Amino acid sequence: MKEELIIAGFGGQGVLSMGKILAYGALMEGREVTWMPAYGPEQRGGTANVTVIISDQSISSPILSTFDTAIILNQPSLDRFQDAIRPGGTLIYDSYGIMQPPSRTDLHIYRIDAMDEAAEMHNVKAFNMLVLGGLLKVRPIVTVENIIRALAKTLPERHQNMIPLNEKALLRGMEIIRPEQSA
Repeated sequence: MKEELIIAGFGGQGVLSMGKILAYGALMEGREVTWMPAYGPEQRGGTANVTVIISDQSISSPILSTFDTAIILNQPSLDRFQDAIRPGGTLIYDSYGIMQPPSRTDLHIYRIDAMDEAAEMHNVKAFNMLVLGGLLKVRPIVTVENIIRALAKTLPERHQNMIPLNEKALLRGMEIIRPEQSA
């Protein structure tokens, strides 16, 4: 098994954290992992993306130009990365930041209304865990149990009390993701 993915959006949406938690979860399953963040100088509010590779075998390079899966959280990221998804790949997007939906017909496309759901939960910080839950529903590359363990490992001690809310958000994300088209 090998999964090459990108998570892209604005800084402050939890893009880098989502990738880090996913990578830690995969490490806890004994997998080989790379985590490579990229963001502009305006980390909060500027564009940010992270590539994550999860594999059962050694990973030769963390540099990717194409992806199996893309999580897209804003229009500039969709415009930039949509064409880099391999035919037959998966694209997950949050409708809140997208004005022109994905146009490719050779992908499995899923929509998750995570920003709306985070507002309903009265916790915008749950946004990235909702999205991560959606990913795990359609691409179960890491178990939810190991994502929860990864949260405990990556969250600072002062935020450990947020783990139950994050777990709830993960599970809710699995419920609200919807297919838009299949390749």
